[in-house]
Amino acid sequence: MALWKDPTKDPSLPGSDGAATLAAEPAMRAVATPAPASSAAGEPSRRAERAAPAAVGSAKESLIAADVTIEGKIEGAGHVRIAGRFKGDVNVQGNVTIEQGAHVTGQIAAATVMVSGEVHGNIQASSRVELLETGVINGDVKAAVLTVAAGSRMRGNADFGWPESAK
Repeated sequence: MALWKDPTKDPSLPGSDGAATLAAEPAMRAVATPAPASSAAGEPSRRAERAAPAAVGSAKESLIAADVTIEGKIEGAGHVRIAGRFKGDVNVQGNVTIEQGAHVTGQIAAATVMVSGEVHGNIQASSRVELLETGVINGDVKAAVLTVAAGSRMRGNADFGWPESAK
């Protein structure tokens, strides 16, 4: 049973001969949602509830465009791409990308942080920090993996490569 009437198959409409066209059909995609894990008592576990937003592989990306200046705080489970100016803290479970020409003043906490612009503040990444050749970091970096390209600049302390228990 159809939820909407398909105008391409309605013989009463002008120009419809009953043949379906690609333009008339809306593009839809099914998204699978994982079933929550349950504890021995049959209730959903709190760990499973917290883990659901951490699935950032299919998360959406938010963009602060090159001609935009924002002051505030960013929190969430998705990815963030900053091409403009941002003053405040960024705390996401996804990835943060600082584009070339962008300026960020504040603390950044994310899974992966890629810096092509300027960051004035500390960065803490659960996975990796990539300082690309046009990138500048003025602050401390703490990550599992730190990649530094030739030509980039950093002023601060770097703590990387240690197991989570040793941090």
